[in-house]
Amino acid sequence: MAIADAHTVRGGLRTLWRMTQIAFLTPWQVIFAVGATLIAAIMQLIIPRLLGHAIDQTQLLAAGADAATSALWDTAWLVLAVSAVRGIFTTFQNYFSEAVNHHTGVELRLRYYEQVQRLSFGFHDSVHSGDLITLGLLDLDGARQFFSTGLVRLVLLTVLIGFGGTMLLRTDWVLGLMALSFVPVVGWFSSVSQLRLRLTWRDLQDRMSVLSRVMEENLAGIRVVRAFSAGAHEMAKFDAASANALGLAHERVDIRVRSTGIMTLSFLAAMGLVLWVGGEKVMAGHMSVGTLTSFLTFMTILQMPVRQLGLLVNSFARTSTCGARVFAFLDLQPAICDRAGAKDLVLADAALRFEAVDFAYPNAPDAKVISGLSFSAIRGETIGIIGPPGSGKSTLAHLIPRFYDVTGGRITVDGQDIRGVTLASLRRAVSVVAQDVFLFTTSLENNIAYAEPLAEDEAIEEVSSDAQIHSHIAGLKSGYRTVVGERGSSLSGGQRQRMAIARSLLPRPSVLIFDDSTAAVDANTEARIRMALVEGAGDRVTLIIAHRLNSLLHADRILFLDKGRVIEQGSHAELLALGGRYRALYDLQTSGADREGL
Repeated sequence: MAIADAHTVRGGLRTLWRMTQIAFLTPWQVIFAVGATLIAAIMQLIIPRLLGHAIDQTQLLAAGADAATSALWDTAWLVLAVSAVRGIFTTFQNYFSEAVNHHTGVELRLRYYEQVQRLSFGFHDSVHSGDLITLGLLDLDGARQFFSTGLVRLVLLTVLIGFGGTMLLRTDWVLGLMALSFVPVVGWFSSVSQLRLRLTWRDLQDRMSVLSRVMEENLAGIRVVRAFSAGAHEMAKFDAASANALGLAHERVDIRVRSTGIMTLSFLAAMGLVLWVGGEKVMAGHMSVGTLTSFLTFMTILQMPVRQLGLLVNSFARTSTCGARVFAFLDLQPAICDRAGAKDLVLADAALRFEAVDFAYPNAPDAKVISGLSFSAIRGETIGIIGPPGSGKSTLAHLIPRFYDVTGGRITVDGQDIRGVTLASLRRAVSVVAQDVFLFTTSLENNIAYAEPLAEDEAIEEVSSDAQIHSHIAGLKSGYRTVVGERGSSLSGGQRQRMAIARSLLPRPSVLIFDDSTAAVDANTEARIRMALVEGAGDRVTLIIAHRLNSLLHADRILFLDKGRVIEQGSHAELLALGGRYRALYDLQTSGADREGL
């Protein structure tokens, strides 16, 4: 247990140190913030002394001392000047502290978003997007405030409590101890309450993460919800998640109110004790009224900083927690990345080869999706791939651009193992047109030119024509500058698939993979797309994964997959003559029958 605790402490200190390093990426703003904090704290310590001195001067004025009037005015102007200086430097402190916070937030957000782009498909398969959003918003925001709520506050409290308490004890150690008696009580209850709030904050983050997931899924599937009139069901889910978060929020309010009441009571009790004992000293002539006023003024000034001890503890604890979660994410190593010394893919014949390839997903390492798969394709060749659901067709498509790495065997392009070349060069050479199409909320032109932002209009129109989407776009009021809705909701399924085909054609890949990407396209349009693609097929290897045999009839070779293995291969005519699984599927589709297992 002690070892675990020591490990936790070391991990927390490491997190705080990393956050401090990020804050010091803007060193001048850090220096200005800390310097302004020191000056503001010193000015704040001077004010009680000046006020006490002014009270004593007022006593002399009442006794008829002529010089006291001038001295009182001088003190008043000095108090005003010190207060103004304190206010100015407090403003500087707040400004530069917040500036450092925002720069820290920007740096963390950039690192976070870069990491989101770097992490492999396997990671995103296992993590819900709502959890990532919560991490990128709540945790990141909790960590980025460490400089102002932690480091700067530590400097301020050290000066006020340390130097201020020393000044009081040196003036009158008995009255000083009474004046400072509320500090341990307030510090303790403030720290305990803030730690409890931090623990409940972690729980609240988890509950808010659930709420985010419910909301995100509902928004993503709003059309399904409306289609099945499931609004009441979704509302009940959201209401339950909201009520769960609200109950914890009420508990947090209760913790805060009770601790505030105890802290206020202890402060007022200490102040009453100082008034009582200090008043006795004043009446006995052992202390001036001004000195007593200094004690009371300093107690009033010290009340808020002492209460902030809990906030300071909470800041360190919150940063340790939130920062640890953020850094744990940032420190993740992508499962798919460039190897040391990886070179760009060098293309000659664009020959694609699978050599005894095995593959199992990371979450099920014992269940092979691909097993001993071997085949090859050369430039200009079109390979059709068909098989029952779960036979590994889409997995095969995802292995070629290294969305996942093979667990056995290897895949080569022109004899180069794809694991030994840079991902950027490989993915420039390989394009996958998936069935599930994602379009960004921007113009049609930008969606098509996503991989080639500087593409000429003529090139965009050419690939759009090949994908049989140009005539539709040209008929729109704003043409290619028409903005599509979220995820392309303003387009039909077939139109979105044709947009995806155009987007994949624009970079002119050496390996083009259609993963059942014409499933929502009617037969006539698919035939026109196929005819248009035949002209450019000589410059690349084309793999077509489909469930409809009509999509594969023109392929040079067709592979029939089952349980990750090639069980039949050949041309359409050869496979029909073979009279095996392919022939049975052909008879099934041409007769319009519906049978499972093929």
